[in-house]
Amino acid sequence: MDLAVGSLRAARTRKDLCLAPGERLLAGGTWLFSEPQPDVTGLVDLTTLGWEPVERVGDGLRVAATCTVEQLAAHVPDPAWTAWPLVGACADALLMSFKVQGQATVGGNVALALPAGAMTSLLVALDAVAVVWTPDGGERREPVVDLVVGPGRTTLAPGEVLRAFDVPAHALRARVAVRQQSLTAVGRSASLVVARRDADGAVTLTVTAATPRPVQARLASATTSVPTSVPTSVQVDAVLAGLEWYDDPHGAPDWRRAVTTLLAHEVVTEVGA
Repeated sequence: MDLAVGSLRAARTRKDLCLAPGERLLAGGTWLFSEPQPDVTGLVDLTTLGWEPVERVGDGLRVAATCTVEQLAAHVPDPAWTAWPLVGACADALLMSFKVQGQATVGGNVALALPAGAMTSLLVALDAVAVVWTPDGGERREPVVDLVVGPGRTTLAPGEVLRAFDVPAHALRARVAVRQQSLTAVGRSASLVVARRDADGAVTLTVTAATPRPVQARLASATTSVPTSVPTSVQVDAVLAGLEWYDDPHGAPDWRRAVTTLLAHEVVTEVGA
């Protein structure tokens, strides 16, 4: 869809990100151009800032907000990053054509804050921290799990810009298991569940798509007479018991709860095997 705007600015410095009334930031534009935007009178292109899509930062990884889904999926990982298959799984969960994957950005997917936003799922599951540029020229950092607070809602204040996402080494080197479920064979995610087991045996469970906002829980290993590193079914059920379940045409709350419960037990068992 075309947008009727009066201006298009290419951002070269942070000062260019100061928006005039009616201006909107543009990265991939896959959502922005998908429906009428009558209040938008101008666009400011973020991609001209020249941010490196994916780069090593210490032992971890930095993913630019302007990195496309295609660029992230095509990145050649460190052989020690055993969690990397999760990137492809989450990219596939978006159900994008290859053309859209070449345009849609990681930052845009997170900023939209859709429950089924699989880049949010990926980053939350890997303990990623968002780097946010503030209007005063500074920056702040916030875990992605806390950045997205509901459907279409984030903690981003007016004038703030997503700069990047920092993924820690311990999560990249973890063992992961992922399950995704939709109402139809090829449909929007109604539940996307990831379990991650770190080198120290700690298990983290992440639930997205089935809930209005991302949910993450650290599960302690079971304490029984027989040593085990697998959290018990009771522990998993306790995490899910108090959740709010999302309700839209892609899945009723009771169905999402039932499906997510099944998937959560599967992934926790898999990473503990």
